[in-house]
Amino acid sequence: MLRSLVVAEKCWSFRSFMQGRNLMKVASQQAPIAWMASRRHYSPAIHIHRSVPNESGTMAEVKQGMMKRLGLEPGYNPQPKSREHLLKYQPKLEDLPPRAMEDSFTSAIIPLSTDRTLQDKYVSYQGNVRMGRLLEDMDLFAAWCCHKHLKLPNLPEGVHLPYTFVTILVDRIDFTDLLADGTQDIRLSGHVSWVGTSSIEVVVWLEQIVGGKYEKLTRALFLMAARNATNTGAAPVNPINPANEEEKEILAGGADRKKRRQTLVAQSIFKVEPNDPEQTLMYELYQRTTPTNTLQLNKRILPPNCQWMANSYQMSTIPSFPEHRNHHNRVFGGFLMRSALEISWAAAFLYCKSRPKLEHISDISFEKPVSVDSFIKMTAYVVYTKKNFVQIMTVADVLDPHSGSQVTTNTFYYTFSCKDNVTEVLPRSYHETMWYIQGRRKFEACRPSK
Repeated sequence: MLRSLVVAEKCWSFRSFMQGRNLMKVASQQAPIAWMASRRHYSPAIHIHRSVPNESGTMAEVKQGMMKRLGLEPGYNPQPKSREHLLKYQPKLEDLPPRAMEDSFTSAIIPLSTDRTLQDKYVSYQGNVRMGRLLEDMDLFAAWCCHKHLKLPNLPEGVHLPYTFVTILVDRIDFTDLLADGTQDIRLSGHVSWVGTSSIEVVVWLEQIVGGKYEKLTRALFLMAARNATNTGAAPVNPINPANEEEKEILAGGADRKKRRQTLVAQSIFKVEPNDPEQTLMYELYQRTTPTNTLQLNKRILPPNCQWMANSYQMSTIPSFPEHRNHHNRVFGGFLMRSALEISWAAAFLYCKSRPKLEHISDISFEKPVSVDSFIKMTAYVVYTKKNFVQIMTVADVLDPHSGSQVTTNTFYYTFSCKDNVTEVLPRSYHETMWYIQGRRKFEACRPSK
């Protein structure tokens, strides 16, 4: 089924992105589902010759469909309707039939060409689409693909789905050079690509019509958790039985992607000490910023064309409201991603003194749920620079207005490029140096080609 969808696709690393244009003719023989065979692989354009099967309508209809399946009603209630009665319908793993990836393969449209009201929500002042809005939609659409994957043969007719889905993390996101037009429709496509017992990996990609054909904007992998009806425990999901060799290859890579994610977490600078080359770099930073004519304690000097990290950040405190909630009355993960991206973009713009281009988003993890009545502090720090690239680390903290305490719920890493070389950012304290090393690691992992 998926083999019949011939699209222009070729697995390229971000480093070879600009070098691979001459491979487009060869790439046109690959199927869209093969796109996500590797976390770095995507092409600058995609040519679709047929409609994606199982079309789900508009994103508004997708949201309505999810609410209907879950038995939710429009409108906010501080005490949401209980779903405890659905717990008895949660199936056992052995009762769930295997599913193919093509069973969850679907698409939805953001109708910007016909809905002028929607345009106002998505368009930037330059007429392009706000990428933060698209991240929100991708998060919601990933959950919809989970719904499409589920098949509960023993669920009585008329009984609502005894599941909830939460986002655990978003894998690295790379972007093509195409700027999305705020007046043209955008298509989201995706499918489940790997499952554990209760975890689901979903690949989602975005396209927009340019010159009469769909061109690719971006691609991301979402790791979702299946929870029971009351979101108090894990729930099993249907295993995957690949429909063809292509699906077998993608599924086999799921275990490797899981190991890679675990390795990245384990190797965080906040958990293990810097390696030997990094310790050498730390000493070089010390030498560059310490005067040679005095041993005065904590005396530091700023080299020419440099800026201290402590002076290179932007901050915003956001009160959350019910409109930002997900289906179980917590702050929607997509809203956090949009808010973090937009303040990061502002920080990069102000640092570069010119409009930056978003090149890459590193892995995003959701450590703790955020209550819908929270105050959320977003702080975007410039933690690393190289030539015309800026690495931003954005920290999301939930503030307790009564005690004054704060808890970090998310950390985001963004790579932006500027048209000219930027001022070098330097750490002043040991703590900042750890952030500098972590930012450098994230930057090196994405390996921009420019």
